[in-house]
Amino acid sequence: MKTLEDWLAHLEGLHPKGQAGIELGLDRIRLVKDVLGQAQHCPVIVVGGTNGKGSTCAYLENIIDRAGYKVGCYTSPHLLAYNERVRLNGRSVSDEALCAAFARVETARQQAGNVALTYFEFGTLAAWEVFAEAGVEAAILEVGLGGRLDAVNAYEPDVAIVTTVALDHTDWLGSDRESIGFEKAGIYRAGKPALCADPNPPQRLLDHAAAIGADLRLIGRDFGFERPSAETNENRLQWRWWCRSGGQLIKRALAYPGLRGPTQLYNATVALAALDALGDKLPVTMQAIRPGMIETELPGRFQVVPGKPATVLDVGHNPQAIRVLADNLSSMGFFDRTFAVLGMLSDKDIVGALLPLKGKIDVWHLATLTGPRGTSAETLAGIIADTGLGGEVVCHASAQLAMQAAKGQAAESDRILAFGSFYTVAGALEALRKTT
Repeated sequence: MKTLEDWLAHLEGLHPKGQAGIELGLDRIRLVKDVLGQAQHCPVIVVGGTNGKGSTCAYLENIIDRAGYKVGCYTSPHLLAYNERVRLNGRSVSDEALCAAFARVETARQQAGNVALTYFEFGTLAAWEVFAEAGVEAAILEVGLGGRLDAVNAYEPDVAIVTTVALDHTDWLGSDRESIGFEKAGIYRAGKPALCADPNPPQRLLDHAAAIGADLRLIGRDFGFERPSAETNENRLQWRWWCRSGGQLIKRALAYPGLRGPTQLYNATVALAALDALGDKLPVTMQAIRPGMIETELPGRFQVVPGKPATVLDVGHNPQAIRVLADNLSSMGFFDRTFAVLGMLSDKDIVGALLPLKGKIDVWHLATLTGPRGTSAETLAGIIADTGLGGEVVCHASAQLAMQAAKGQAAESDRILAFGSFYTVAGALEALRKTT
């Protein structure tokens, strides 16, 4: 019937809030999943958490690919094209594969009584259809929001990962880390490896894992990493991963991962621990891990675009993520001026997110993000003024225009930072492609 654009418009039309529509719960997706007859035919890794999900999925995907398996990876949101959400061995699937999957889901949805699936639920079912059609030997599913009531939780993980627990989506998940930790622990399963890479996991996450009898594995206790010590003659270009496995302590020296920033060691470490937990079903060797880790790339995660001025793209949009971003910026070296291209959604803690950058931005190029959750550039300007973040402020109608203005103003010795939302980074990428 339709092109991919037609299908995506149809998905949006099923829910009164379109793509932005959030309606948590598993009843709708389970009804349609049963009609489709979806059965799990391979190991499934489910990845949740506040920050670090995308990076962790990327490490897993790349290593499993390098090990010679056919691997499917489902992530969200996308930057430039919906196809990015559904990948086979690291490559976005074709429009044709998606359209065929959407058609099967639509038929099943109607047979199930015209169930009003959300955009994300429809897309999740279609992703599984693509993976089943391709005969993947491993499936990686990234949680969209929370965990317990997220559409991805309709599938049964062989290993479940919670990367970090921080404040985000508080309207849906609760106003404190304990409530959010409980929601994210909802992806854990009885008797199955349940990993957490947050060094300070909320008590409710620990309690839930214990209550259901999950095989809980914690960073710092069951797996972890060591950086080279300045007091020894260790190779400064390597770090050590360790894991308690089968009653033994395993240690491996590795080159630093391809994604930048110190927090990436947490994501890399939990990815390796998940693969160790799956060793009987999906064995991978160091010959796959080493290149897989080094060669992992992911747009928008402290992505430094080649050339001058230095340009950094980061989808960070909550206080924890932007604290990490600020630390990473500090380790980049000296630049005459820093220009920020910023757009954010209104349901974020904008003040808390921007505070780590106080006094660090010379010029703010603010972008209005459209849609029901968008924030205007003028609103952001008021927040920057009220919180005393410093710097000159310029407002723009879109992220593309904000990026074009920053590129036009910055000298080779300056730095441009585009951040605050997937939408902002997508607009910045579009503007950069037009100028190259």
